Amino acid sequence: MKVTIFQTNVHWANPDENVRNVQRILEESAGSDLYVLPEMWATGFATEPQDIAENADSIALRWMRETSRDRHCAISGSLLIRTDDGLYRNRHYFVTPTETIFYDKHHLFTYGHEDRFITPGSEHVIVEWKGRRFLLLTCYDLRFPLWARYGTAGQYDAIIVAANWPESRQQAWRVLTRARAIENQCYLIGCNRVGDDQFCHYIGESVVCDTKGDTLLACEAEKEEAKTVTLDFASLEHIRTRFRVLDDRD
Repeated sequence: MKVTIFQTNVHWANPDENVRNVQRILEESAGSDLYVLPEMWATGFATEPQDIAENADSIALRWMRETSRDRHCAISGSLLIRTDDGLYRNRHYFVTPTETIFYDKHHLFTYGHEDRFITPGSEHVIVEWKGRRFLLLTCYDLRFPLWARYGTAGQYDAIIVAANWPESRQQAWRVLTRARAIENQCYLIGCNRVGDDQFCHYIGESVVCDTKGDTLLACEAEKEEAKTVTLDFASLEHIRTRFRVLDDRD
């Protein structure tokens, strides 16, 4: 399966510009089965969502749906959404040509006051695409291994993490992405942004790593770019069958 990460520079509170930007990048990296975008890729990471959140029929979500249908691919990434019942959600969408599935971020970033206005989700979400299963996580979720634990919510082949992870805590990003892959014997697809907002500087270092924590794809620090890798799920199954670490999990 071909997977492309879009490590983008997110323009603050400007969904129109961010959609145009990812469309431009897409034109240069067509042909993948799955495209992965950062956390709140259409607005930037906003903890005061009142004037920034999009509704459920946002321009960004429409772009994800139309692009998925036109290109016969899946697209994953989180958006800041105001639901019909007036709640704000950090909603990680996984869009295919026939389905729109979402995961509402469970671990809100209280240090940055994300919990003041945004409502957390309470359920794990595992999606299936082309016969493979993906666990959806969003940024801060990466710090909580029990939430991601293989076997708790069902079997999966890869974890997708959509993130706005700042440079000030970059070492944690480097370590935790590998740790989640190793302990769950799965692929880890981590998409982080680059650039600046009013609070933080982001250097990206988006990554795809395997069951040993080895790097299969790495985006350059500070650079807006798209990179593609082919995931070998037959190899993953072979490793899990021969080295049965998961049989001994707690």
